[in-house]
Amino acid sequence: MMNFLISIARTSVTICFLLISISCSKQNSLVIKEDTSPAPHVVFVMGDEEYRSEESMPMLAKILKRELGARISLCYPLDADGIIDPNRNDHIEGLEALQDADLMVMFTRWRALPDTQLHLIDRFVHSGKPIVGFRTSTHAFLYKDDRSKEHYNDEWPTRIFGQQWITHHGHFDDGKNPLTQVNLAPKAESSPILNGVEAFEAYSWLYHVQGGGWHLYDDPDILLTGTSLKSGHAMKDQTDDYPLTNPVAWTKSFEGARVFFTTLGHPYDFLNENMRRLALNGIYWALNMENKIPPKGINVQLEAAYEPNNSGFGKKYKPNMLPVRLD
Repeated sequence: MMNFLISIARTSVTICFLLISISCSKQNSLVIKEDTSPAPHVVFVMGDEEYRSEESMPMLAKILKRELGARISLCYPLDADGIIDPNRNDHIEGLEALQDADLMVMFTRWRALPDTQLHLIDRFVHSGKPIVGFRTSTHAFLYKDDRSKEHYNDEWPTRIFGQQWITHHGHFDDGKNPLTQVNLAPKAESSPILNGVEAFEAYSWLYHVQGGGWHLYDDPDILLTGTSLKSGHAMKDQTDDYPLTNPVAWTKSFEGARVFFTTLGHPYDFLNENMRRLALNGIYWALNMENKIPPKGINVQLEAAYEPNNSGFGKKYKPNMLPVRLD
């Protein structure tokens, strides 16, 4: 009789363990459920004749495609033969991709696009979808002789990105030495955009965006500040109007959409992994995917060699350069 009772007890314990095991297995299967959401479509809009966005933006796009699986469209200023021509300010090829984009990344300088292309950009901006901007996008457009478009020159970038073009602290041997010390802004350390981002020296000369009567529009959240390491305004005793320290990266919103902007963007800045991580983290945040940013930030290992030409006007860009296509 005793042996019979012991056998029943052992059988009961075994059944209990099996039930617990099955329950745990079901719970675990819920935890590792695969993310089946579609990959975001990110469109990079390039067109600047100074800072080699035609080299830096495709480099970032390659990393973004690898890390996020994003669908990428790259829009370049092209000549009639399909060669990249940053000096052509009246055409950016492929802007139709914005019609189904989830995010626009913009790095342009004083473009004067035809109505059809301008409206594709403007329609996206007013779609409620997120936007990321770099450096000269504070002066993305320049319509000199068309009063109906004058608001795109200053008002448009101010409302969307937070500021227009004002001035900077000076070039000084462009590309030979860093010109701005970049630091995390007070109380900004908790932002996921700064995951893995440490203080660094940038080759971008400091843009003036705040101080001396100027204020960033719409009270953005400042992430990084920059301090000029060599300043023409300091040499002229003008630092009351143009302080040596100014914001260089921030977030804001426009018509309910997330906006991330940085005034950094010299081609040599992106040789520094902190700059690449700032840019990629900012893109993730804009896409409302900050939960996917690791504590140490996005992996920004280069997909291919990045050896950009220095900044500068005229013919300092790489000649006969064909567009990179990732779509």
